Amino acid sequence: MNNFILFLNTFFSYILVMIVVAVVAGTGMFIGIKMRKSKDAKAEAAEEEAAAEE
Repeated sequence: MNNFILFLNTFFSYILVMIVVAVVAGTGMFIGIKMRKSKDAKAEAAEEEAAAEE
C-alpha cells in the first residue's frame, strides 16, 4: 500500500507540472497572437495613411 501511495504522489506531481507547463504555453500563445494582431493593425493603418497622402 505504501508503494501505491508513493506512486500516486509521483503521478499527481507530474500531472501538476504538466498542467503548469500547459498554462504557461497557452498564456504565451495568447499574448503572442494578441501582439501580432496589434502589430498587423498598426501596419495596416500606416499603409492606409501613406496611401491617403499620395
